[in-house]
Amino acid sequence: MSKDKFTVLKSTAVPLPGENIDTDQIIPARFLKATTREGFGDNLFRDWRYDSNDKPIADFVLNNSAYSGKILVAGKNFGCGSSREHAAWSIYDYGFRVVVSSFFADIFKGNALNNAVLPVVVSDEFLKNLLEAVQKNPSLEVTVDLQNQVISYDEQSQKFEINAYKKECLMNGYDDIDYLLSLNKEIREFDVAH
Repeated sequence: MSKDKFTVLKSTAVPLPGENIDTDQIIPARFLKATTREGFGDNLFRDWRYDSNDKPIADFVLNNSAYSGKILVAGKNFGCGSSREHAAWSIYDYGFRVVVSSFFADIFKGNALNNAVLPVVVSDEFLKNLLEAVQKNPSLEVTVDLQNQVISYDEQSQKFEINAYKKECLMNGYDDIDYLLSLNKEIREFDVAH
């Protein structure tokens, strides 16, 4: 399933400064029964967002109306734990298109990229400053420029790395199948020539 093309995203951000946020905290195991990607955003960070009576926990950031946007700014080591792809599904379904951290678990990073969520790795110092800036000013606009691989806000900016193949897929709205289909002409020409 292809997604929207990603070139430049300008958005406010949601700060989630905790470190070592694992996939069970992102989407608890009891919500993994569905086989389609829809509806997972309702249970994103479920045990942090709601109490045992399904009432919103007022001091959790996703329940704070001051914060919104398509960028989640998380603490170091985001997405550790089990390899559930549902974690990326829930982040996308909630509306986030970028997660910023100074370190991502490899499996989560791959799952995010496969599901049109861009994991942006920044330095610990840049992350600390960005978290503080967003917490201080919830209307702060953050820009993620995928073409130039730069994240910026105010006068601060930092380059980030991304696999060239995944960058091309995101910029064109491709999943792996769409990418192969985009090469149809080249594949046919190669087949005829060989």
